[in-house]
Amino acid sequence: MDGLKPKISIIGCGNVGMRFAYSVAIKGLARSLVLVDVNRKRLEADALDLSHGAPFYSPIDINAGDYADIGGSDLVVVTAGKSILPGQTRLEIAKTNAELFKSIIPQIVKYAPSSIILVVSNPVDILSYVAYKLSGKPSGEVIGSGTVLDSSRLRFLLGQDCSVDTRNIHAYVLGEHGDSEFPCWSKAMIGGVALNDYCAICGICDNNEKNRKLQNIFNEVKNSAYKIIEGKGETSYGIGLAMARITQAVVHDENSILPVSCLVNGFLGQEELYISLPAIVNKDGVREVVTLKLNESEEASFKVSAEAVKRVLKEIGF
Repeated sequence: MDGLKPKISIIGCGNVGMRFAYSVAIKGLARSLVLVDVNRKRLEADALDLSHGAPFYSPIDINAGDYADIGGSDLVVVTAGKSILPGQTRLEIAKTNAELFKSIIPQIVKYAPSSIILVVSNPVDILSYVAYKLSGKPSGEVIGSGTVLDSSRLRFLLGQDCSVDTRNIHAYVLGEHGDSEFPCWSKAMIGGVALNDYCAICGICDNNEKNRKLQNIFNEVKNSAYKIIEGKGETSYGIGLAMARITQAVVHDENSILPVSCLVNGFLGQEELYISLPAIVNKDGVREVVTLKLNESEEASFKVSAEAVKRVLKEIGF
């Protein structure tokens, strides 16, 4: 079964990694899937469990492996890392996971040097930049999952509020995947109609009510992870599907525009950091970053978000 393509490897197969593996299998995004994790017993059980569904999805070879087995991967997805514990600061977890990446990234480069690297571990913007620097790869070949999930949450909630199919809504959350992220309302569209124009056509609420609703929707987007974690201890289904969407863009060479975390140099005066902006994603990773014309408020929010990311990078020595 060697040489099957596309080949995807996952480093870190906890709940998030395995939700992604499940999504890859049922969507038929790979012919070979290699799972790597320090918990070998759990890893082998998960690989076996998922393999037993073989009659119900497109053929895929699923193996519990080691770094040496990731050779020839088209995409290596990194979900490994510690989660933030109660009372722990963002800086502390950034330092911990950056140290962990010092052992992970060189192994990926050693065994799968031509692969695209997708970073999902948090804080994702910080660790995407760390992976870029440690790998020595072109920036386009290192992608962070960024605000793809946040944007999905925004589209879902807008769809619910407007009673419109979520797939007909285009709206981005941009900036840091974290507390300083912001909604790009000026570019939001419903069925090809700018959000502000659609609200005027809809006529259900006046302008003040509309602004209040939009703020409430974004507040729910920002607080979604906290709410889910409070109820079940982690988020995994949504991010697993978001990872699958990015993966699809890579392995199918789609040139899809997704708000991934990517290297920014020059946008609104910001230099040398990873942060989420719409980017064209294909088999080579990020082909190019789409330069949006933001309004004044959004520009200010982007700069605040960028400074928050740069501050943490400086404090951890990158």
